[in-house]
Amino acid sequence: MARELGTSTWLDLNSTDLAAAKEFYTGLFGWRFDDAGEAFGHYNMVYSGDALVGGAMDVAGMTCPAGDPLPSSWGVYLAVDDVDARVATALEHGATVVVEPGDAGDSGRFAVVLDPTGAAIGLWSAGTIDGYEFTGNPGSPVWFEDMSLEFDRSSEFYTKVFGANLVPMGEPMEGDSFRYATNGTPDSATWGLCDAAGFMPAEAAGWRIYFGVEASDAAIARVQELGGKVLDGPTDSPFGRIATIADPTGATFQISAMSEAVPEA
Repeated sequence: MARELGTSTWLDLNSTDLAAAKEFYTGLFGWRFDDAGEAFGHYNMVYSGDALVGGAMDVAGMTCPAGDPLPSSWGVYLAVDDVDARVATALEHGATVVVEPGDAGDSGRFAVVLDPTGAAIGLWSAGTIDGYEFTGNPGSPVWFEDMSLEFDRSSEFYTKVFGANLVPMGEPMEGDSFRYATNGTPDSATWGLCDAAGFMPAEAAGWRIYFGVEASDAAIARVQELGGKVLDGPTDSPFGRIATIADPTGATFQISAMSEAVPEA
């Protein structure tokens, strides 16, 4: 395993209209989509310049295990040493398998589970591909986050299954029940766990991805020109000006203009 256990390492887009998604993300981020061919189900590798961002595939007509049509969505994968062993551990701690362990050629081995709170999370054991490239540039993933409605349950799961070293971010003010932890210290963390109970609806909970942009207003205008929607924000924060976006097929993600970060008072 090239990357540390539990590190965010891969992301991919399941799209009900991949052609429309390609047009949107190319127009917004300047991404390039390379089709891996029929042998890989026409899975696309996504690049920002020469840097690998993630993957994308067309799920039109596909159904989930319950039989419902698969919606457009972004998925997050965490690095593991042994996919099969970690899936077994996940099952012991209340997970449900959505995608059984399998090989992506010689690129790596993967699986997807629902954690005990119902959030989908992927497991990736690297072969020839470690994962996406950590550039921090506009058009690249800059943060990952699990918005959990059951913070304690999520904490236990990601600690037991992925070896997460969850570090609380700040001390809660008296009377404030809000909790946030990162997977490691601020200089090493790649994702966060947020206690979203009480302020986030169930359908919005789970893992989400932040992509960097140069400027929030310009990015939002471009989103709307390309047929996407702004679902929330933009909101100022110490980590950038943030907005929640839906692409034209309904897949949601966040944008963050880190150059517009507002220091805490």
